[in-house]
Amino acid sequence: MLEADFVIIGAGSAGSAMAYRLSEDGKYSVIVIEFGGSDIGPLIQMPSALSIPLNMSLYDWGFASEPEPHLGGRVLATPRGKVIGGSSSINGMVYVRGHARDFDHWAEQGATGWRFADVLPYFKRMEDSNGGENGWRGHDGPLTVQRGSRTNPLYGAFVEAGRQAGFELTDDYNGAKQEGFGPMEQTIRGGRRWSAASAYLRPALRRKNVSLIKGLARRVVIENQRATGVEIEVRKRIQVVKARREVIVAASSINSPKILMLSGIGPAEHLREYGIQVVADRPGVGRNLQDHMELYI
Repeated sequence: MLEADFVIIGAGSAGSAMAYRLSEDGKYSVIVIEFGGSDIGPLIQMPSALSIPLNMSLYDWGFASEPEPHLGGRVLATPRGKVIGGSSSINGMVYVRGHARDFDHWAEQGATGWRFADVLPYFKRMEDSNGGENGWRGHDGPLTVQRGSRTNPLYGAFVEAGRQAGFELTDDYNGAKQEGFGPMEQTIRGGRRWSAASAYLRPALRRKNVSLIKGLARRVVIENQRATGVEIEVRKRIQVVKARREVIVAASSINSPKILMLSGIGPAEHLREYGIQVVADRPGVGRNLQDHMELYI
């Protein structure tokens, strides 16, 4: 039987980082479960091909939104990475921190430890930035962050257009002044995409206490109100990966609640409609997903 201290569902951004950190001191064993395939290949690694994987079922789960009442009933594509590295392997590689005021607002609402001053050290710890403001940026972390070329005439024209339109300018939107037109930052290293798989998962897999299983996570196994493992499907065979300490569900904002509901955690009435035994009645699971619009200029 497969068994580890920690079992992580999903080798995306969160799962890769968790595997790296949990295995760092060598005390704990980690198994990562991922359904998606390899991220090695030009369509993933070559930055100029970034829009192609979004339209390929090989790399994208192909989710779509419900009809949006505020958009005339349109159904919008909702890409999620079905590949090692998750959505960090198919995204636009743009690196933007959350706004400081958002973090501070969370803390004001009771999320202790989530002020921007609390999370800034972790942002710095993860970064290997080739620019930016001293005191705000990290320079020896696993995630390479490079700044866009300022010699490109399109950069100068873009920033000047923003200035003429009355917008603020900023030299580092991940620094003290987060609002304004400025140079884009991207997770690219040596001309290649630098995803969570590159930054975290591959270094973790070089350790003896980390392994990766290719399979579909069907549900979390819960015994006596405790998660004890993950039921997976590998080549049409069902098996259980046991977790001695914890199961970590990191299967994206869409698949994570799905797995929880299949495990009996979610709105009780909805689960019963599908014949799922209720383990914990949690009405918020699978609801209130909010995403922002994307505008191409």
